[in-house]
Amino acid sequence: MLNRSFLQLILVQIRDFYREPAVLFWAFLFPILMAWGLGIAFNKKPEVTKTIALVINEKESTLDFEKLFKNTQYDKKLDSLNDTYYYNITYGNENLGLTHFRLKPVSWQQAELLVKRGSASLILATNEGKLEYHFDKFSAEAQLAYLQLTSLFNGENLYEQQAVIKPMTEKGTRYIDFLIPGLIAMNVMMSTMWGISYTLIEARSKKLLRRMVATPMPRWEYILSHIVTRIVLCFAEASIIFAFAYYYFDIKIEGSIFAFIILFISGIIGFSGLAVLIASRTAKTQIGNGLINLIIMPMMLLSGIYFSYHNFPDTVIPFIQALPLTMLADGIKAIFNESAGFAEVWKYIVILNAFGLITFVIGLKYYKWY
Repeated sequence: MLNRSFLQLILVQIRDFYREPAVLFWAFLFPILMAWGLGIAFNKKPEVTKTIALVINEKESTLDFEKLFKNTQYDKKLDSLNDTYYYNITYGNENLGLTHFRLKPVSWQQAELLVKRGSASLILATNEGKLEYHFDKFSAEAQLAYLQLTSLFNGENLYEQQAVIKPMTEKGTRYIDFLIPGLIAMNVMMSTMWGISYTLIEARSKKLLRRMVATPMPRWEYILSHIVTRIVLCFAEASIIFAFAYYYFDIKIEGSIFAFIILFISGIIGFSGLAVLIASRTAKTQIGNGLINLIIMPMMLLSGIYFSYHNFPDTVIPFIQALPLTMLADGIKAIFNESAGFAEVWKYIVILNAFGLITFVIGLKYYKWY
């Protein structure tokens, strides 16, 4: 049997656990919130809306295209936001779930842009009375959309129309072209948040900050040294990721390299300010751990790093696009895949720098040195 002293030690550990409300939050409530967020993005919804880029051959007309899906029930609707029309086609039923395909007539350049940004997974084109499906063969979402659309257009006569499949291999339209810029952006967030926040919190918990304050060193200089260090290390880490992607996947920076460098530094500044603010009052590494995860985990899931944030409901997309990681990732993707320069990413640069400076000033003002 266990002796009394051993049982008391176990009870002490349990009491120490539940006396910290913050620890209880991270242990029990936070996993539920994470499951809820992922469930919204990936759970089978009763109705799903997917955008398909529709490119009609210049020699043909919309009437010619409409003849191609004569077996399909469709609605021609007006998009009030940009005063353009689109075709709405529904697949499925109440038991299987409904998928609404929104076929948007666009130019080929606009269609590629939709794929690069993750707004559309498939391009549907017409050529001499035939349908052409352009998509990344490694994309499960695009493959599913192709099968569903083929079933809709052909009806019961599955092989009535000989559709043409043309895999998209152009740079910027592959999934890896979507992933690598997002990973570079995520690495900035992870490296900065853990490298600054956790280091400062640990220094406070070990009473090292008191020794620093006792020296004639300016206090802001101590914190700024962490930020400058992160800039150097983040560039080294990003260089390794990019070198691997360049030699293995042939990924290149199609846009302005100088704009990328400025945006990259702006991202570090933005997350550095947030890191200082998080570490400004926290004295325990366990709580600091939870605070850092509270910030980075939702953005990792929401900001379009591994999958497009268009999987989420349209009502929350504007809020997702306002997240620092989303702005940084979208800006890097635009420079990598869309040949973007300052004109396209200057808003991200301004917002990230302003966000970083404001949070840094607030964090420094209320910083707990003892």
